[in-house]
Amino acid sequence: MTLLRRALAEGLGTALLLAAVVGSGIMGERLAQGNDAMALLANSVATGLALFALIVAFAPRSGAHFNPVVTVLFALRGDLARNDIPPYLLAQFVGAILGVLLAHAMFDLPMLQASIRERASPGQWLSEVVATFGLVFVVLSTQRAERWAAPAAIGSYIAAAYWFTASTSFANPAVTLARGFTATFAGIGPGHVAPFIAAQVVGAALGAFADHLLSQHKPF
Repeated sequence: MTLLRRALAEGLGTALLLAAVVGSGIMGERLAQGNDAMALLANSVATGLALFALIVAFAPRSGAHFNPVVTVLFALRGDLARNDIPPYLLAQFVGAILGVLLAHAMFDLPMLQASIRERASPGQWLSEVVATFGLVFVVLSTQRAERWAAPAAIGSYIAAAYWFTASTSFANPAVTLARGFTATFAGIGPGHVAPFIAAQVVGAALGAFADHLLSQHKPF
């Protein structure tokens, strides 16, 4: 496929992912009637399943990165042309924001919002390092496995990381920025976006290093 079509696929896939993340958060919070555990359960299961399906659908079209750090790491590893990075990243960030707007429209909410949810503590920043480390390690590991391994492993990891990280596992700069524009269950205050993204970059670098260090194809 041409670069334009692959970038459009990345944008569409990222938009659908954010619609699933934000939309399931809205629905879960409404139906849970104040029970945050049930709302998070709905949000995590829906996100994990949506991610599984979207990777299956978009992997043959664009690689199904949906994540700027994954795109950059694939390019550094030689699996993606470095000239593809700017259009991929632009598509991911724009697609993520459009996905949030789509979720708002589906639930008859104001389209333009800003989150007031506070997500700022050392524990949450460490959580984003851990969440992104694990995601990158899983992504890079499963690229060498069978076709169904990647969507199953990645969807499962993200669903689980909603629960074992204090940040509920954003693990994605495009997702993090877009979630600053929703005053719903999945939101993050705009002022807290930058530290989350910084932590994600650190986690991604550590995940890539661990994959390289532990790869069976490299000398130890």
